[in-house]
Amino acid sequence: MSDVADWWSTAIIDMEPGRIDLRGEPIQDLIGNLSFAEMIWFMVRGDRPSPSQLRLFEAALVAAVDHGPQAPSIATARMAVTCGLPLNNAMASAVNMLGDIHGGAGEQAVMLYQFVHSHPSEVGAAMDEWIASHGKILPGFGHRFHTPTDPRAPRLMSLVDEAIEQGACEGRFKAVATDLETELAQRKSKPVPMNIDGATAVIYAELGFPAPLARGLFCLSRSVGILAHAWEQTQQGGRNKGPTPPKYRWTYLDAAARSETGP
Repeated sequence: MSDVADWWSTAIIDMEPGRIDLRGEPIQDLIGNLSFAEMIWFMVRGDRPSPSQLRLFEAALVAAVDHGPQAPSIATARMAVTCGLPLNNAMASAVNMLGDIHGGAGEQAVMLYQFVHSHPSEVGAAMDEWIASHGKILPGFGHRFHTPTDPRAPRLMSLVDEAIEQGACEGRFKAVATDLETELAQRKSKPVPMNIDGATAVIYAELGFPAPLARGLFCLSRSVGILAHAWEQTQQGGRNKGPTPPKYRWTYLDAAARSETGP
């Protein structure tokens, strides 16, 4: 049976009838003793966070749970419910909306911070090299709705400061993010502060999470808001709700307009 047993290999779970061990620990010893945030850390990384690390990690998870029904993922969940989908399908549809543009900035910001931190030159040269490779939009800075300040970012950065004082992290990536913020402000001649993605990226980078996990953790966090909105829409009812009320119509491009705008 080794060819069957070896088809999948995992260090996460060992199980037989009457026994479930997660990361080598019996599930009954974890139930009631680990918070959900601590369980996420334990399952993903295999170790336990210190109390200060856990507080910072949980703060990042809490901060990103929701951003309103205008967010594509949340809107998708609400529309899905009005199409008759149950909560699990609505949630899956919404999470599948979290890609590079909507939901991926946290991962990209961790990559940016790591790039700048390891760059041999000062922050301006590192930023120029990043922009040349990835485009002019720096992930994690500025917000089209929250101007001038995303209210979540300063609070998270204050918690990072506390964690640094408590030895939970070193502050290397907070320093990088602050340098980038300063450089951006000088180039734009106005503040371009960190947003939620930039702030949570600082936390995940400081806590040692690889960049792809920043997106996975964001998906976990945003799933809370997705569930809340899907459930609320279930209570409100409604059938086949599209992205706009029925009386509003889209812009139709006739042949002349299409020739002006191109293919």
